[in-house]
Amino acid sequence: MMISIDQAMRVSNFSCVAFTGAGGKTTALFHLANTLSKDTPVVVTASAHLGAWQVGFADNHLIADSLAAMDDLESQLKGITLITGDFNEGRTKPLDSEALCWLHQFCKSHSIPLLIEADGSRQKPLKAWAEHEPPIPAFVDQVVQVVGLTGIGKPLSDKIVHRAETFSALSSLDIGEIVTPDALVRVLTHSDGGQKNIPMGARKIVLLNQADTPELQSIAHGMVNSLLSSFDSVVVSSLAAENIFAVHKPIAGIVLAGGESSRFGKPKQLLDWKGEPFVHAVARTALEAGLSPVIVVVGANSEQVEAVVADLNVIIVKNDEWKSGQGSSIRAGIRKLTTSPTPTGGAIFLLADQPQLTASILRALTEKHAEGLYPIVAPMVLDQRANPVLFDRVAFTDLLGIEGDVGGRAIFHKHRVEYFPWHDDRMLLDVDTPEHYQRLITDETL
Repeated sequence: MMISIDQAMRVSNFSCVAFTGAGGKTTALFHLANTLSKDTPVVVTASAHLGAWQVGFADNHLIADSLAAMDDLESQLKGITLITGDFNEGRTKPLDSEALCWLHQFCKSHSIPLLIEADGSRQKPLKAWAEHEPPIPAFVDQVVQVVGLTGIGKPLSDKIVHRAETFSALSSLDIGEIVTPDALVRVLTHSDGGQKNIPMGARKIVLLNQADTPELQSIAHGMVNSLLSSFDSVVVSSLAAENIFAVHKPIAGIVLAGGESSRFGKPKQLLDWKGEPFVHAVARTALEAGLSPVIVVVGANSEQVEAVVADLNVIIVKNDEWKSGQGSSIRAGIRKLTTSPTPTGGAIFLLADQPQLTASILRALTEKHAEGLYPIVAPMVLDQRANPVLFDRVAFTDLLGIEGDVGGRAIFHKHRVEYFPWHDDRMLLDVDTPEHYQRLITDETL
């Protein structure tokens, strides 16, 4: 499945997006504008100077030296409309703050996307920011930090980095040293670097562009986990070839541990698995796989279950409706995610009676999701659908409507399900009876 740039950035007609950084910023902005303009007019402007050559990317250019120049803006919109100040020495002047605010209100009231180029980089792959940069308007709801990966592996100098001295200070590299992925991560996550001047509450995306070779794609994927601590998503792309390879977002783990285990006769969550309780093993594996946050939904025997995971960095959610079935635990976990101030891109549901699951399958689910932002991702083992299953956040509303003792399969008919083969038949085993448990603990392959 090819990911479109508007899908990768979750942009709507109400979005106001600022682009900063280097290494394809203008390309990214107009690629997004072209995609959106198939369905709606798009307004592009700048809070910094634009080169005269950039004007040609728009369908229509309006010079607005005053608010009066935009009085009849609605009738002048055509495809992609670029609105700037007048030309001065081969560059356009930025709009002032009053004009930007007016334009934001106009676009918001007319359901028109507003895209803003918020700094310059002199066409170099990397940059750092002067004291006055980047001029990001306070009203933007999304900031895209663009990075040119072709700067990695090159000596730090003015040839590849705009404001190399500042980049040196932020990255702890000396001028002339090789720019490494770790050094770039330090710049992007620094409060005076890639986090600078981003408005409170704005979604933050880092676009790792120029991933033009398998080597650079591999380098980009290696940076993802470090960047997700500071950004809401990490997009890996080669926009010159109009390719978006992956969109990485934090994926939560929801451990369903609220059942009474009536068929088994005692709490399955507390059964021993190689020296630790089932639920502890499952939650620990979720953490090892990088799922964040990891939520453990408890119900029956809640105090005992909560006690055995007390040493893990998990969030406990109590489900007082556990007697109504698994659906209530799913709803409880999703409600916790949707009310969290830190958004997630999706969630993997893990059963507390499958301690044999490995971090490898959880990572495979998140990687498959990143490749296509599929609504639902599930493994196939011996031609059977297996657990666990990943649900993108687009499916959260439907998950909140699940009733009774059913799992996420209840909404499979509402969303595309992407299956992928997984050659591990141990995933087909869960523990419903004492006989199943004996098989689990005596199977030497587990």
